Amino acid sequence: MNPPLRLATFADAPALRELIAISARALQQHDYSAAQIEAALRSAYGVDSQLITDGTYFMAEAEGAPVACGGWSFRRTLFGGDDQPGRQADRLDPAREAARIRAFFVHPGWARRGLGSAILSRCEAEARAAGFTAAELMATLPGVRLYAALGYEAAAAQEVPLAGGLTITFVPMRKALN
Repeated sequence: MNPPLRLATFADAPALRELIAISARALQQHDYSAAQIEAALRSAYGVDSQLITDGTYFMAEAEGAPVACGGWSFRRTLFGGDDQPGRQADRLDPAREAARIRAFFVHPGWARRGLGSAILSRCEAEARAAGFTAAELMATLPGVRLYAALGYEAAAAQEVPLAGGLTITFVPMRKALN
């Protein structure tokens, strides 16, 4: 049985940062180099405090530690933690723009047990309730498999710049929330 979901708080941020690092290093090692993962952990991956402030970031925990997290946003930023350059906090217009699905990470010991799907379902339901008719995200390569299985359609992959002159491949994806 999976642990229940709850809203993340600022007190959870240190443990969430640890979860994100563990998840990325273990579950992305076949798609990205170690250098790419470490560079992404300094910007593209990480806790987004705006999601916590907005009450749209969820987590599941077991034995007092987070094992999965993810959220949605009604703000313009598409991806990235607090250290990602170019963040935009202005609000989206649900009548003409898509909600953002953001910052999904699962502990490797809890992977493929439905936690990511459960968080995504909750995010989509809340985005629909807020008036959004579509959701979009920037998927990691391993994330593409999950999101495609749950109805998201991929656009052309993009190379996103990271520190140290590195890049990482992400895939924009979108889904109608009807």
